[in-house]
Order: sequence, then C-alpha cells, then structure tokens
Amino acid sequence: MRRVVVFGTTGSGKSTVAMRLAEQTGLRVIELDALFWGRDWQPAPVELFRHRVEREVGGTTPDDEGWIVVGNYGQVRDLVWQPADTLIWLDLPLPLVMWRLLRRTIRRIATQEELWGTGNRESLRNAFFSRDSILLWALKTHGRNRKKYALECEFLASEKQVVRLKSAREVERFVSVA
Repeated sequence: MRRVVVFGTTGSGKSTVAMRLAEQTGLRVIELDALFWGRDWQPAPVELFRHRVEREVGGTTPDDEGWIVVGNYGQVRDLVWQPADTLIWLDLPLPLVMWRLLRRTIRRIATQEELWGTGNRESLRNAFFSRDSILLWALKTHGRNRKKYALECEFLASEKQVVRLKSAREVERFVSVA
C-alpha cells in the first residue's frame, strides 16, 4: 500500500481515514479539495486542477515514497486512480454520512475554521439555505455515487487492491490493522 486513494460520499470520513493511515504508514496526504478550491469557493479551471494533481502524484518511480489521495473528482480520476495500487471506498449508510456531515458542518460554522488555506469557511447560509449546500449535495449524490463506484471498483478489482468499507466498525477495523 504505497499509492492509495480514499474516496466516498461527502461526509463519509475520507480525510479522517487518510490522516490515520498516514500516521501509520508515513505516506503524505494529498487533499483534492485543497487543489480544487480557490478563494470565495471558486473552482480551479480543469487544466489548472489537472496540473496541480499531476504535480502532486507525479512521482511514480520505484523509489517514490508514495501518497494517499483524498477525494472524488472525476476530472482527475485518471491521474489518481491509474497509478494507485489501493482504492479504499468508504461506502457508509446515508444516515451515518448525514449525521457526520451535519456535525462537521455545525462545528466548522461555530469555529469559523478556514478550509485548505483558501480563506473559505462554511456558513449557515451556504450550509442550510443554498442550492449549493453540502448537505443537499450529499443527499443528491449518495445513491448515484454508490452505483458508479460499484461499477468502477468491479472493473478495477483485478488490477488493484479494492477495499470497500460499509460500516463505521469496518472502517475502524481496517484502519487499526493497516
């Protein structure tokens, strides 16, 4: 496990799992959100985003120290999944994801936590009263992502280690022995 991708629906715990794995393995964590989002929640143009990701995952020589990529961006999936040797899919139930996402969002609003060094912060308006709500996004994409990831993982299972974790207990068990 030297080139790892942790993916799943928004709020599934990708960053937490990646940080715990990094502590155990010494691999560096690459947050795709940090490479994608700019100030005022402006997305990076696709060419710039792909360049940033290529720069981060580019070292694929045998002496490369490896990495753990966190995120789901289709625009760079080829750059990330192709060199990966391990795909970790956090396929948690929607109620658990929504509970975790709600808690995280409220905490971030209360603490005014800055995200990815961009100056971006979550707000009540964006979280609860916007069409761009992260909570609404999770509700809308959970089922669709589950189907899409199942097909993609089935296709790649012969080439890569695919780990599908379906409960908080499975995640904890996996991370504790990784």
